[in-house]
Amino acid sequence: MSRRSLLRALGAGAAGATLAGCGVPAAFVEPGDRAGHDSSATDHTLHFANWPLYIDTDDENESKRPTLDAFSKRTGISVTYTEEINDNDEFFGKISPALMNHQQTGRDLIVISDWMAARFVRLGWVQEMDRAKQPNVATYLDPQLRTPAFDEGRRHSVPWQSGITGIAYNRKKLGREIRSTGDLWADDLRGRVTLLSGLDESFALLMQGNGVDITRWTADDFHTMCEQVEKRVRSKHIRRFTGNDYIKDLATGDVLACQAYSGDVIQLQADNPDIEFVVPEEGAELWAESLMIPNLARHKRNAEKLIDHYYEPEVAAELAAWVNYVCPVPAARDVLASAKDEETAALAEDPLIFPDDAMRERLAIARDVTSEERMGFAKKWNAIVGL
Repeated sequence: MSRRSLLRALGAGAAGATLAGCGVPAAFVEPGDRAGHDSSATDHTLHFANWPLYIDTDDENESKRPTLDAFSKRTGISVTYTEEINDNDEFFGKISPALMNHQQTGRDLIVISDWMAARFVRLGWVQEMDRAKQPNVATYLDPQLRTPAFDEGRRHSVPWQSGITGIAYNRKKLGREIRSTGDLWADDLRGRVTLLSGLDESFALLMQGNGVDITRWTADDFHTMCEQVEKRVRSKHIRRFTGNDYIKDLATGDVLACQAYSGDVIQLQADNPDIEFVVPEEGAELWAESLMIPNLARHKRNAEKLIDHYYEPEVAAELAAWVNYVCPVPAARDVLASAKDEETAALAEDPLIFPDDAMRERLAIARDVTSEERMGFAKKWNAIVGL
């Protein structure tokens, strides 16, 4: 299951869009009603909900999570860690009844994709964090991730991991390089290309291929992109739309080029060095999945401590070495570079974990689809994709 979830056919996705818009005004929670009684001073516990396979585990005992265990040992805070988030919309549906009715969710810390985080911020469903109590976040958070349009100053969210949506291809089987998004539409790739099926996962890279500034894209940009994709579906140039199953298609050679996530490609390259990842000349989307503290969380201070723990460069390096996504703590690079293990030290030079300056110049964070846009845009995109 993709960590960056697919936007399902108008089921949960449309329901969420309506809720986030003007259809249910009562869903919005005023700032003064978001904080609950914080029991952190006397109750040294914390409930942390995350995606599967998104934290380091011990090689000999997968039930042990070294970075999390180190936090508990140092602070005395016991963490209940659940891998219950398999899809952004599904998780939204799970906890939205409590949040819109001003009730506790039973979770102190959650990780959701930034396009969904934008919805939570608009609804007033998450609490502002106290950065004065998070010195590591204030010091070490990647400058390129500090100012997303949906959360000015990152007051309500902190990236857990980041990543890039770009292009993966099999250079040996294709027999040439891919440098731009436009290269996907060459005749020799007809029927051998896949795109991501989720609206929020796919649109930005395709717009960048048209030279669009995705930090301020317009409805016209969206419709132009849709017309192009629809034409390539009709001509059978696009083989199909996928979730994370593009990994299998690329590994078997059924597909020669596809939209892909940087972290997935690192894993693929371990088995097949002919697989390459490209940040196109026109640019690629930089995204994050972020930590947030839901309204009425009973252990807000404990949650803030845990977030800050993961922004210590040594801890961030240990996590990055395991998950292989873009590390939101650039200072972790020096920690990895000094590792005695050669394989670990080599990760410091991997631009898909620590993008270099040249790559960063081509990365941008897309503005999110607004609540007013979502229903119509999702309907149009899903009709093209076949959801």
